[in-house]
Amino acid sequence: MPKIKVGLVQMSCTANKEDNLKKAIAKVKEAAADGAQIICLQELFTSLYFCDVEEYDNFKLAEPVPGPSSEAMSRTAKELGVVIIASLFEKRTEGIYHNTTAVLDADGTYLGKYRKMHIPDDPSYYEKFYFTPGDLGYKVFKTKFATIGVLICWDQWYPEAARITSLMGAEILFYPTAIGWHHTQDDETNSEQYNAWQTIQRSHAVANGLHVVSVNRVGLEQNGDMKFWGGSFVANPLGTLIYKASHDKEEVKVVEIDTSKTDSYRTHWPFLRDRRIDSYQPITKRFIDQE
Repeated sequence: MPKIKVGLVQMSCTANKEDNLKKAIAKVKEAAADGAQIICLQELFTSLYFCDVEEYDNFKLAEPVPGPSSEAMSRTAKELGVVIIASLFEKRTEGIYHNTTAVLDADGTYLGKYRKMHIPDDPSYYEKFYFTPGDLGYKVFKTKFATIGVLICWDQWYPEAARITSLMGAEILFYPTAIGWHHTQDDETNSEQYNAWQTIQRSHAVANGLHVVSVNRVGLEQNGDMKFWGGSFVANPLGTLIYKASHDKEEVKVVEIDTSKTDSYRTHWPFLRDRRIDSYQPITKRFIDQE
């Protein structure tokens, strides 16, 4: 199915997990009513972005995957006949938690999960306190409408992750995300940060010859200190933006993409053909020391 309608749900969240889930389901239904076939929600959409602090009570937000939230999304996917990409806080067992995305097929089938591989630890993004790095490797999911790759937020900055997922056969890369600006930051810095974030993901589209879909949250959180910058977007295989959301509004958008053009992009810009895989062994080193 070369022409696919992807739905992006950019929304704000509250401290009420049940309300956030209901809101997300309502917005998935809105996207489906507009023709969406594959719908992506933002990172950790059932809660506020709790990683701004190291607080043990926040572990209570976690749940198994599959579990209550993924099962609710599975029922919604089946009801609407759509694929849903749902980013959740996974409790794997006592003391082991992951930042995980579940993929539900259009008949409600749970296709599996991807666990975030790259875990940041920065001011207001203390994810290493909560999340064990993913141990499932990179993943693709063969859905009714397309074979998709899913990576999560901080994974966005790593071309290796996008490359490997693309080489596994992903036709579209999806990035559920939670990133924003501190309220005291100046406009020039805000602009530079957003542009860097968008540019690196558009470069993954170019280097791998496929569409990239990035879905961010929006709104003030962390007691008003952090404004999540929205700006969700879709880029084609030459990195051209075919949709970009606002920085301050909730939006549900459906964008049609044509994966049949991937072969044309990849033959006219044959980066995959010209890869020198015999020369890339040094990439597995932490740093290439010169003795």
